[in-house]
Amino acid sequence: TEVTEKLEEVVMTWSKQITQVLVESEQIRREADDVGPSAELEHWKSRMSSFNSLLDEIKSSRVKKIICILQAARSKTLKQWKELDGSITIAANEAKDNVRYLYTLDKFFGPLANASPVMIEHIPSLMNTICMIYRISPYYNTSEHMTSLFLKITNQMINTCKTYLSEG
Repeated sequence: TEVTEKLEEVVMTWSKQITQVLVESEQIRREADDVGPSAELEHWKSRMSSFNSLLDEIKSSRVKKIICILQAARSKTLKQWKELDGSITIAANEAKDNVRYLYTLDKFFGPLANASPVMIEHIPSLMNTICMIYRISPYYNTSEHMTSLFLKITNQMINTCKTYLSEG
């Protein structure tokens, strides 16, 4: 029982840390007003990396051994642990899926940033790709994500036009 109590303390500490990561990942991001769409991709890549690292740690043999011991002892801390494990898995899948879909837009980010204001030739393809993401993606098709993406694309277009006018 003493070993079980110590292991339960360890799992509770891990649970608090994982809960902290999940809470922080759900907080509203603070970004500059003129940030472009590449920042959206970078955000999701960073989030994917964080959650994948966390998943790798959760799946490590050390953690699995501790969980097996607590299962054998019928510990009550495992219910919360399993819920957190599921939440981390969902968050990692969301980030991975969003990165995959945002990479389809990556080819438009360069021309948006470097083109002259006659970037209109890229807009129809860009909009079609965004529509495809909205229809297909199980995670990114929320109004919050789409609004954020459109805002960043608009910011990039405005910055490109400003640069063109100030240099031209």
